[in-house]
Amino acid sequence: MVGDAQEMRRASRDVVIGYFEPHGRAETIVRAEGLEVIPRRKVEYRGRVFEEMDTESILRRHPEVCVVDEFPHSNIDGLGRTKRWQDVNALLAAGIDVLTTMNIQHLESLNDQVWQLSGVRVRETIPDWVLKQADDVVLVDLTPGALLNRLIRGVVYPPEKSQQALENFFQEPTLVALRELAIRQTAHESESHHGDPGEPPHQPEGSAERILVVVTPDPSSAAVIRRAKRVADYLHGDCLAVGIANGKGADAVDRHLGFARNLHIESQMLEPEGDPAEAVVSFARERGVTQIFLAHSKPAGTIQFLRTPIDEGIIARSPDMQVTIVGSRPRL
Repeated sequence: MVGDAQEMRRASRDVVIGYFEPHGRAETIVRAEGLEVIPRRKVEYRGRVFEEMDTESILRRHPEVCVVDEFPHSNIDGLGRTKRWQDVNALLAAGIDVLTTMNIQHLESLNDQVWQLSGVRVRETIPDWVLKQADDVVLVDLTPGALLNRLIRGVVYPPEKSQQALENFFQEPTLVALRELAIRQTAHESESHHGDPGEPPHQPEGSAERILVVVTPDPSSAAVIRRAKRVADYLHGDCLAVGIANGKGADAVDRHLGFARNLHIESQMLEPEGDPAEAVVSFARERGVTQIFLAHSKPAGTIQFLRTPIDEGIIARSPDMQVTIVGSRPRL
């Protein structure tokens, strides 16, 4: 990222650093020499002072290109925008090009897979649609062996933090799996942006898959939403979500629908007067749905797989649609 910024500066483009976190690495700091840096904004929060990117100052300076590190970062309360990717969107809306970086584990649709591989539930995530706005997606690849060697030498983190990282997230099997995940995701993003020469980026109108997620109060709904959205993206299809407003658990369903909307999934609450399963299938037929995703239903206190009446009703009423029951995946 910084190397690209230096090349742009040498080509007489107006480039500034909006936020850059070298983590004390001398070799990284040297690479940024000569680039104009917009001072960070100091924010007091709960008795401590934090440094955040000063988006308003960047907008006033209005460079051609701005370097923004740590794209998935969550801002301190009170800055107006809660996420750094929202700050980046503000820069883009003002006509400022942005160079930024992120690790693959922060992509929302991969959240469950990363947890299964590493045992770490990543809390700072980026909706997939944000990444799809990028003009170019570049994979910065490093073999697990090379990364571990840099950690051991203290190039990435200070010695005490490096040891903690080596004992937890940065284990070779985890790094191998995450690297493969990153390569597959970058290939998919590249295909989505460019496609094959002469080929349309999406399936012809009327032939694309349309996936419907049935949202329940259960926490597993978030994983089902991620899975369905990811499948829809790979198929160049649409994704919809519905919940049933039946009083009990309505607040949880509403939260899950809000999560789906944040991923740019069209969502709505159904208020059936009769059979909920009939309402879901009727909605699916009206919207041309080809696949329905349901959460694995496992009533409290049971181990075996059991279907609820709404699951059975949806399956019985939709023989012409593919119905997928999404189970909870154990960690690998």
